[in-house]
Amino acid sequence: MQFDLIVIVALLGFSLVLAVLQIRSRGRLRELRRHIREAQEGKLESVAQAGGSGRFISGLIDDYNTMITTLHTMFRTVEECQGRVLNERNKIEAILQSLPGVLLSVADDLRLTTVNKKAEELFGCPQEQLVGRSLFDLLQLSEGDREILRDAFLYKLQVCNQEIALQLNGQLHWFSLNMAFISASESDMGAVLILQDMTEYRQLQESMAMREKLVAMGQLAAGVAHELNTPLGNILGYSQLIQEKLDDKKKLIRYARVVSDETKRCSRIVQDLLNYARKEQCHGDTCEINGLIQELIDTFISCRMKRYNIDMSLDLAQGDLVAEGDCGQLDIVLTNLLLNSVHAIEGVTAPRITMRTGLDDHGFVQITIEDNGPGVASDMRGRIFDPFFTTKEVGSGSGLGLSISQAMLSKRGGFIKYDPEFQDGARFIIKLPAVRSGGHYLAGTG
Repeated sequence: MQFDLIVIVALLGFSLVLAVLQIRSRGRLRELRRHIREAQEGKLESVAQAGGSGRFISGLIDDYNTMITTLHTMFRTVEECQGRVLNERNKIEAILQSLPGVLLSVADDLRLTTVNKKAEELFGCPQEQLVGRSLFDLLQLSEGDREILRDAFLYKLQVCNQEIALQLNGQLHWFSLNMAFISASESDMGAVLILQDMTEYRQLQESMAMREKLVAMGQLAAGVAHELNTPLGNILGYSQLIQEKLDDKKKLIRYARVVSDETKRCSRIVQDLLNYARKEQCHGDTCEINGLIQELIDTFISCRMKRYNIDMSLDLAQGDLVAEGDCGQLDIVLTNLLLNSVHAIEGVTAPRITMRTGLDDHGFVQITIEDNGPGVASDMRGRIFDPFFTTKEVGSGSGLGLSISQAMLSKRGGFIKYDPEFQDGARFIIKLPAVRSGGHYLAGTG
């Protein structure tokens, strides 16, 4: 009986201990559940450990506290990232709004998604009214500019510094257009456009061009007056002498001859000026260069070259060398250059003129004329192609030879230049587009 009593008491004690432990476990579980609900609402707090909770309950609480610590770390990282994103967005927004040009961003349907303050000022509408509008409805473009923009979207072509005109408030404004696409995908038409107002710059260019024209006209008028004053003065003087010497037939003939020569000189100056200013139409003429030079030199040799004992050297390219342009005009250009060389080497021991022809690497016929004279002074090289500029004595030249030559060549896509690297005299280089067919150079008809 005593043993049974002991067992019963032990069982009652154990049951009491289990009941107490179960009550404590339920309390800890209820507390854990409450913290989980608070965590769902955003309140992240850990659960304090207490003795007697049991290994299982303690493990659950440890796992929960670890999760709460991890969530705290993640949320802090997310908040930091959000702060950085906001800062960068504000920076980008400040940059976009401070751009000196108009910024327009369009989506795939070519409707505006983003504009800056310059766009609001230009179109006179707030951002809310601009966003959502069609780009082509907003920009009042000419048909040519509209086609450029349409092709850019159609073929996804980047646009750089394209000058376009817009009608704004009844006035024409000029803009420089730049456009780039956001994605390289063919199906993505999203793009960013920047319009830079260049109306004032264009007006300034036109104003400067007008001033340059006026300056050129002034220089031209001064040159014409200077060149014509001398022969006109001679004509006036000899006309007065003719009136005074009516009884002297020999003097009358001599004075009349001077008047005639001076009149021809005036006529030549005017004709040179007309040749310089004339706009001729291109008739598609071509010229065989080597043949023209050979014929020209034969003429000079028969007169001036032999007279001044000038050594003439030719180094002509093999075969026919055909260039764009009329042989008559090129004859005038070469004659001007040869005459300049003849004058330059006057008084030089063993005078020499050399002419060369050939093809350069860019499809141009090249003609080189050089002499062993004193050359052109460095401070005058920039002016030798100006109208009425000459280094010859008064009455020896009109100063239009090189100007006319340059004008003739430029009309055929060519040019003439002075070679500053040549140290043994003067060297002029003429370049004209070569005529080719099927990869071979053709002979011209002259």
